[in-house]
Amino acid sequence: MLTYHVWAGKILWQDIKPGRIKTVQGGELTIATAGGVTVNGAKVTTADIEADNGVIHVVDSVLMPK
Repeated sequence: MLTYHVWAGKILWQDIKPGRIKTVQGGELTIATAGGVTVNGAKVTTADIEADNGVIHVVDSVLMPK
């Protein structure tokens, strides 16, 4: 479940583009940018939290694989 929330690479807020991205788990997430950034419909509430192993973008719900 956790790797469904992770994608490879360092993507900062200003670099986020709408479309589909592949997760580390192998699933796909849909990114939308109209009216704010969403991931599979979950709103990004905090962006660009830099960590030692990547960048965290907080969403307001749990993303579930199909």
